[in-house]
Amino acid sequence: MALIKTTEEIDRMRRGGFILSQTMKEVISIVQPGLFFKDLDMVAKNFLTKMGATPSFQGYQSSPEDIPFPSALCVSINEEVVHGLGNRERRLQEGDVVGLDLGCWFEGMCTDMAVTVGVGKISHQAEQLIRVTQEALFHGVSAARAGQQLSCISQAIESAIRPYGYGIVEALGGHGVGHDVHEPPYIPNFTNHHYKDVTLTTGMCLALEPMVGLGSCHVRTAEDGWAVLMEDCQISAHAEVTIVIQEEYAEILTPFPL
Repeated sequence: MALIKTTEEIDRMRRGGFILSQTMKEVISIVQPGLFFKDLDMVAKNFLTKMGATPSFQGYQSSPEDIPFPSALCVSINEEVVHGLGNRERRLQEGDVVGLDLGCWFEGMCTDMAVTVGVGKISHQAEQLIRVTQEALFHGVSAARAGQQLSCISQAIESAIRPYGYGIVEALGGHGVGHDVHEPPYIPNFTNHHYKDVTLTTGMCLALEPMVGLGSCHVRTAEDGWAVLMEDCQISAHAEVTIVIQEEYAEILTPFPL
């Protein structure tokens, strides 16, 4: 797969990204105590389909041994960091912190985005965690431009989080996107790592996604084989956009809906 997308491919991702963002707005608008996770998933699936797009997560397997992902939308609650199953018959509760992660195919190209929102009234601690995670995401976007190193994105994200004393999930990170759901390069949200650095080039499409928590941010996989949980059961937040690297800036292809 080509890391550099053509102008025509980027245009398809731009249009698909707009559909994805509008879908996420629809999902966010119905978040309230008492709603089933599966209702959020159904809204996401139906809206994408109506707009001519296809969910990219449903049926996804990172390897042939994996259980196919059963829903269009990832719904991750409180200590669930990412990949929570969206088809569960579980209700949202007042005070929950819920991560919503959604991807779509549109005219053969894939985009990806995520937000974290509160259900009803949430604690000030949770509000700040969500805000800092979003700010870290946009620090990363601001650092991304042609000629810069990928590590500049990691550094920008990390520097926005560390002053608050929050943990950064080191087992997961951002990635390339476009021809597939996950493509190279891998994008850590911290700088003390062994991953190879990459020079950013015009036409690269990346999904930036800080994952932040109140605790140590050591994680484990749930018994369902998908959801990633904080081992210490502290709450987490996740924010994501798809960008394309331009000469002087990074263009967001999935407008952030908050």
